[in-house]
Amino acid sequence: MQAIILAAGMGKRLGDLTKENTKCMVKVNGVCLIDRLLNQLSSLPLTRIILVVGYQGQKLRQYVGDKAGQIPIEYVENPIYDKTNNIYSLYLAKEELQKDDTLLIESDLIFENSLFHKILSEPYPNLAMVARYETWMDGTMVQLNENLDIVNFISKKAFRYDEIDTYYKTVNLYKFSKEFLRTNYVPFLEAYSRALGNNEYYEQVLRVITLLDRCELKALPLNGEKWYEIDDIQDLDIAEALFAEDNQLHLYQKRYGGYWRFPALKDFCYLVNPYFPPAKMKEEMKANFDTLLTEYPSGMFVNSLIMAKNFAVNQEYVVVGNGAAELIKSLMNKLEGNIGVVYPTFEEYPNRKFEAEIIPFVPQNADFAYTADDLQRFYEGKEISTLLLINPDNPSGNFIPKEDILRLAAWTAKKDITLIVDESFVDFSSLSYRNTLLVNEILEKYPNLIVVKSISKSYGVPGLRLGLAACSGKELIADLKKDVAIWNINSFAEFYMQIYGKYDSDYKQACELFITERERFYHELQQISFLRVIPSQANYFLCEVTSRFTSSELAALLLKRFNLLIKDCGTKSAFKDKNYIRIAVRDEGDNDYLIEAFKSLEK
Repeated sequence: MQAIILAAGMGKRLGDLTKENTKCMVKVNGVCLIDRLLNQLSSLPLTRIILVVGYQGQKLRQYVGDKAGQIPIEYVENPIYDKTNNIYSLYLAKEELQKDDTLLIESDLIFENSLFHKILSEPYPNLAMVARYETWMDGTMVQLNENLDIVNFISKKAFRYDEIDTYYKTVNLYKFSKEFLRTNYVPFLEAYSRALGNNEYYEQVLRVITLLDRCELKALPLNGEKWYEIDDIQDLDIAEALFAEDNQLHLYQKRYGGYWRFPALKDFCYLVNPYFPPAKMKEEMKANFDTLLTEYPSGMFVNSLIMAKNFAVNQEYVVVGNGAAELIKSLMNKLEGNIGVVYPTFEEYPNRKFEAEIIPFVPQNADFAYTADDLQRFYEGKEISTLLLINPDNPSGNFIPKEDILRLAAWTAKKDITLIVDESFVDFSSLSYRNTLLVNEILEKYPNLIVVKSISKSYGVPGLRLGLAACSGKELIADLKKDVAIWNINSFAEFYMQIYGKYDSDYKQACELFITERERFYHELQQISFLRVIPSQANYFLCEVTSRFTSSELAALLLKRFNLLIKDCGTKSAFKDKNYIRIAVRDEGDNDYLIEAFKSLEK
């Protein structure tokens, strides 16, 4: 068995990283792709490795040398790498191809060590390693029959999104027998090159071979093993997160979302409703995709009108935000003086103020629990102009009942204190949407009250970036409206608000389903020996890690072994020298997967 590596390409899409080096010299987490690949190959029973070089070929030769471990390395050069594609690189190695069974590999890949052993241990002599289609994948796709025969190669031009459930992506790792190469592949490679030229891809030859009545090429599907193809700087960034050794958790968390690029990841960090929106609502949005993509959204006047309609409040009391975060930034910049903040908290608010302006309250109990009376006692006599309350709180899940919030609103009004209540998670509380403060009578009775709500959380649409702030103080709301861009939300978000009313009953049902699942999940989490679970009225649980691991060790281990992302709260100041994690509540299947992962760590 020999290995042939195609490494002649210029890798232009990697920009400056390949200005002086070939693509396989690019480093992932400090290790060159070619070093990683040759190290993997050096442990295999190979007679030789053939490297097809072109761009910066001499530099690559000098760097790699003539051996990988004890395996000799030979070179084939493509002198016209800038005018040809990889079919010509392989054509130049056609004589070598026919001398032995061959592993064919492209040099811009990174994958687990197990992939080579997987393909070599399979008895079929001619195999293409494939992976089920995922949204990040580009390039050649294949379709398989029930016997794992490759029955069709799908070019980019023939790609159809309505058939993606049948697609597999070629991993660009192949195993070919000497006989197959001699009698099938090389003759077709020569004929194809003569007929269509050298600016094609070697997979096109395989496509022709699959049209034969007796094609000997089988597919070997992956089963969750990690791999990535690095064509540009975004690919490189994702690959570094996927294959990080020591700081993987940090590399994921610093992304602040965008986890669809990691389809295998289960995200128990970000907080959404797993039961809303319903399928029919999503279908309605899909049906209007073309129009929404190509038409401008309305301005603030119309969007505040729609939002006000959905919550049955006065339009002049409401401002719509590109997520609550946009409004939090604007609001905190406008409020002057000291602000009372309960810690631990959602730090987007205090991060907008100078530390000297923050008067912190930290509950002195293991559950970080507090009441409206606790806040009144603590802030009595303290010089604050604003009091911030996240209710239910993040990350503790502490909840102050509606009647107590109104009592706090009355107290702050007497003290001439602005009360900000962020109720982004209130619909998850035991009385759900009935606990909202977004009521005209409440806003009008307490003009010092500002209610903030993220639509991402309980409505399950974080990708739309929708939020609102409400207050009967019309001047403040008008100022906030002036502070944001006139088109601060897109047409998809506007359309979602426009059609929401038809699905209001679905939303209320989704909240009830969620509350039931949270209770079940809570009891399951309580069975985990190394966790102390704090009761919550939100869509997450704050848990103390009591033994076996630190919070950071547990978070890193869940990510590495199970592709599970949880929030390590050790970065928050209130948790200094303590081990707390925050776990989102997802649907029953995902929650059970996390429980099983925890149980496996108890063994």
